Amino acid sequence: MTFAELEKKSAADLTKLLAEQREELRELRFKLAANQLKQNHKVKDTKRLIARIQTRLKQITNQQEA
Repeated sequence: MTFAELEKKSAADLTKLLAEQREELRELRFKLAANQLKQNHKVKDTKRLIARIQTRLKQITNQQEA
């Protein structure tokens, strides 16, 4: 998911998506520790998506304060 796609979503949608991605990251870490994960890059991709979501949420918060 690109940042442009995230800009179109509301704060509520982003918060829900953030929770889902954090849960997915947790599951990926468990699989990685158990050597069940074949695509190790998914952990990095998920972390980046979480960071993008958090950045967009921060932007929304700053816009509302201004």
